[in-house]
Amino acid sequence: MGTLWAIILSNLLISLIALVGIFFLTFKKEILDKIIFGLIALSAGTLMGGAFIHLLPEAIKEINDVDCVSGCVLMGFITFFLAEKIFYWHHCHNDARKIHAVAYLNLFGDAIHNFTDGLIIAASYSINISFGIATCIAIIAHEIPQEIGDFGVLIYAGLNKSKALWLNYMVALTSVLGGIVGYFLSEKIKSIIPLLLAFAAGGFIYIASSDLMPELRKLVKLKESIIGFSLFIFGILIMCLTKIIFGD
Repeated sequence: MGTLWAIILSNLLISLIALVGIFFLTFKKEILDKIIFGLIALSAGTLMGGAFIHLLPEAIKEINDVDCVSGCVLMGFITFFLAEKIFYWHHCHNDARKIHAVAYLNLFGDAIHNFTDGLIIAASYSINISFGIATCIAIIAHEIPQEIGDFGVLIYAGLNKSKALWLNYMVALTSVLGGIVGYFLSEKIKSIIPLLLAFAAGGFIYIASSDLMPELRKLVKLKESIIGFSLFIFGILIMCLTKIIFGD
């Protein structure tokens, strides 16, 4: 039971990172509007970096079948595309405020990612405590910039700051569920974790390329374009650094 509590506490700690948006609650709307595209650029970079630098290499290493991984990535991409269409249809008919579907798509993708993180943490602790702690440190390192970007995406999509913060945190708690499931079913689900990683990578690629990067193309002023592109690259570099420093 000691291992189970370590898994739960570690995931709860990581979930708190989603509350990083509290820092932005004090910002006036005018200021937040100015930095929102920077947060979107950062989010796009961390999503792309997370997919190509963390998730896909890990999936390929575990499965050692490129065709299988490619299929899971494609399924993730298609599923997120279909989910976005469903979200758009539902809210165009039932939501007068027309909250942008990317908000719900982002939450959906983050939930899969966090649940998978919980499974990975559980598997790591099942090896030994020190390996579990090292895995948590690596996850924390790449979650911080991603959660900041996620908060910005939710605000841009039309959610108010309080609701964006609350939903982001609720979704982050799916890692706790993943950790508990991973603890009790570690041997049975070990083989599907790489498939989930590849599937999540496909979703991340879809969100970044279909919803976030097109928004960055709206930046027409040279200074804004340079800043947006720089933050996009910075998000990717952060993922590179976490890979180099902590590994996966």
